[in-house]
Amino acid sequence: MTRPAPGERNPSRPSDLSRREAIQAGVGGLLASTVPVTANSLHAESTTPPENPPAANVEWRNQQAGMAYRRLGRTGLMVSEVVSGGDPINLDNYKHLDRALERGLNYLDMAPMYGDGACEQAIGKLLAGSSNKRDKVFLTTKMSGFTGQREGMYRDIFNGLPPTKQDAIMARAQALRNSRGVDAPGYYMTYYPGQQEGFEPAYLRVAMREEYGAQVEGSPSFQGFIQKTLEGSLKRVGTDHFDIIMCPHGANAPEDLDAPEIIEAFNDLKRQGKVRFLGVTSHNDPAGILRAAVAAGHYDLVMCAYNVINGGYVDEAIRQAAASEVGIIAMKVAMAVATHHTPLQPTPQWRIDKVNKIVPGDWKAPQKAYLWSLQNPRITAVISNLWNETFIDENLSLAGIKVELQPA
Repeated sequence: MTRPAPGERNPSRPSDLSRREAIQAGVGGLLASTVPVTANSLHAESTTPPENPPAANVEWRNQQAGMAYRRLGRTGLMVSEVVSGGDPINLDNYKHLDRALERGLNYLDMAPMYGDGACEQAIGKLLAGSSNKRDKVFLTTKMSGFTGQREGMYRDIFNGLPPTKQDAIMARAQALRNSRGVDAPGYYMTYYPGQQEGFEPAYLRVAMREEYGAQVEGSPSFQGFIQKTLEGSLKRVGTDHFDIIMCPHGANAPEDLDAPEIIEAFNDLKRQGKVRFLGVTSHNDPAGILRAAVAAGHYDLVMCAYNVINGGYVDEAIRQAAASEVGIIAMKVAMAVATHHTPLQPTPQWRIDKVNKIVPGDWKAPQKAYLWSLQNPRITAVISNLWNETFIDENLSLAGIKVELQPA
């Protein structure tokens, strides 16, 4: 695998929010707007993050000079503006994260699917090096595979139907997908090979639920899956609790969040003291997933794809989420201008040109992409793949920097 160039991450974004809000006003429900907003219309009234709330309402960890922190919605967690992604972390590559902790980073992301558990094991070794390291960081893991299990049950039913019935369901699924504009160029972006394949099973399930949901939804196996997955993650990391669990991991449709088993399992685990807050992640249809999380009422945060290319489609949903005190961590921020996935290289030059035009200065394009996102006060943090110490030094140095975004 080819590693990204130091500083890698996504493009840049606009500032004049009032124009953006006028364009996107009235877009409601769970559907994403299919009309992009211009590059100058993405940010809030002020590019300065809100004042930190009273100390009684927040929780600090590993606060260090030189790092900037923002409140993660209603969780009250004061999170470093740059946080660590789990993709590059494995048993041969984790010790450099000590440097990130020294610089004030306090949020570590991981998932069972990263290296088939190796990422979680590596974080466990990192934390085991000191008796108080666990108290310095907020730990997040994900319920990898939950959505796949649910969709697999619908697929089994689908495979047993006659061809004419299958054709009707597929047509219904495609029509729904088309109506939401989830594949719109600029809104949909490929961040990893095979990503788009997640839409087909998701919308097959959505199209089948009304008629066949009684055979799938409510299955005790769903809640059991979450609990079993969480127990495995706790063991690999060597901790007694996670601050945040993400379920689903990689939602593809708003309906992926509509599973009572998620909140039931979460509440049970929370009562046991094994989890604290519930989130969801999304590469596909991030605006739709944000709206669904807000509507559900029990999601504390969303980690979603948000960058200079798709920002015009997502920013209004971010405004709605922030207004509801749902925390937001932006991911795939730099992957609009750089990628370590060889099949997706080279990055289109026009994207790099765009971020260079919007964000002045001598930073690398991926760093400018991070800065673009961080000028939005409704974003808590950007998640960055910290492959080595160079990435740590370059990307963490962006925290707290204010720039005047230029017209695209």
